[in-house]
Amino acid sequence: MEEKYKQQPANCIKVVLFGPESTGKTTLSRQLARHYNSVWVPEYAREYLQNKWNNERKTCEPDDLLPIAEGQMKLENELAQKTDTVLICDTDLLETKVYSEAYYLGSCDPVLEKFALENTYNLYFLTYIDTPWEADDLRDKPDHREDMFEAFQNELIKSNKPYVLLKGNKKQRLETAVKYIDKLLKEN
Repeated sequence: MEEKYKQQPANCIKVVLFGPESTGKTTLSRQLARHYNSVWVPEYAREYLQNKWNNERKTCEPDDLLPIAEGQMKLENELAQKTDTVLICDTDLLETKVYSEAYYLGSCDPVLEKFALENTYNLYFLTYIDTPWEADDLRDKPDHREDMFEAFQNELIKSNKPYVLLKGNKKQRLETAVKYIDKLLKEN
């Protein structure tokens, strides 16, 4: 049963856009997929939670996290088979773990935590909070951006994940990400 949270083998480099809400992850994911003529894995939680909000006017609850993790990994595993170069992931289970701990008093489902730490990626791009806040139905912590950024950065450090900090405007972030992805592609 836990297999649904596990990465399947893939013949590509995997990079993750990682960081607090409203820091440009989706925009950059799309740009990178276009740049490399590859695919990107959207954030499953956004679709899942938007549907929940539209139908029930309820926000995320702890019971939503495993279905979100399952949906995210299903998308990632399917899309990883569609490229042999680079897979751009708008998020991963480690991001879900950070949100779980930030929103639910430091706790995280043990299954989610296990696979958040076991699944591997070639590189994380940690998106800084120097982008304008864009409100929507799901975003709710505009006054806690620094705290959330620290939580994301601390998780990468604690989990010993390779990462690059992305700052600046869209063009600067894209250029930095491309530089590091090109390096990964040359090495593999």
